[in-house]
Amino acid sequence: MKSNRKFVLLLSALLALGTTGTANAVGCMSGAVVGGVAGHYAGHHAVAGAVGGCLVGHHLAKKKAQEKKAAKLRAEQAQAQ
Repeated sequence: MKSNRKFVLLLSALLALGTTGTANAVGCMSGAVVGGVAGHYAGHHAVAGAVGGCLVGHHLAKKKAQEKKAAKLRAEQAQAQ
């Protein structure tokens, strides 16, 4: 039962990684590393931590890219005026 859960979590992480773009994959990978380490020290839940870290890292990378795009657009609009 426990190995099935790990397989499902690992498969979920791989699918999440496969659906991310190049820029967002960096967020997923770094988040997975941090989450995996934290999960390991929090009761041997490294796989669950890696999946959660991947999702959070992907979200934060996407948010940062959107903020960067918005700042660039504001700068361009300010120059046009």
